[in-house]
Amino acid sequence: MFNNWLRTNKFAMWLLTIIRVYIGYEWLTAGWGKLTGGGFDAGGFLQGAIANATGDHPAVQGWWAAFLEHAALPGVKLFNVIIPLGEFLVGLGLILGTFTTFAALMGLVMNAAFLFSGTVSTNAQMLLLEVLIIVAAANAGKIGLDRWVLPYLRGLWNKMTHKTNQDEGIEPTPLKKRTA
Repeated sequence: MFNNWLRTNKFAMWLLTIIRVYIGYEWLTAGWGKLTGGGFDAGGFLQGAIANATGDHPAVQGWWAAFLEHAALPGVKLFNVIIPLGEFLVGLGLILGTFTTFAALMGLVMNAAFLFSGTVSTNAQMLLLEVLIIVAAANAGKIGLDRWVLPYLRGLWNKMTHKTNQDEGIEPTPLKKRTA
């Protein structure tokens, strides 16, 4: 019932737009600050998270610390690029309402990674709000570019699959509209 409300209700659409723009602004400004701040380096953060995996009550689980130590830290140059760029693009997607569900999912992944690394801050709050956007699916992006982008891409997809199926002598199956 709540799921249906999030996906179809006009009030929910407006509420999700406010949430989406707020989270988008948070991601955009965080990413922009790192991109233009003159040298973002995740190395110190990663080393701190690894150090927090020891003691009686570690803030970071051992399996995550092992990932950070053996994958993220050796690839810190890549992470120095994808973290700020990812934050900026997630923010831009959420603010513009373009690929909204995917942008919220990528934001959720980053928030989860920061939480796993022992950083609470606003990550838990943002993660919960991103879940609402993901569950709401297309309704979260109706007041945004998704209103035009998604139908356009669906049309392109249908044309491509129809043409491919005709070339193979297969009749396309008409898509049925889903009901919630």
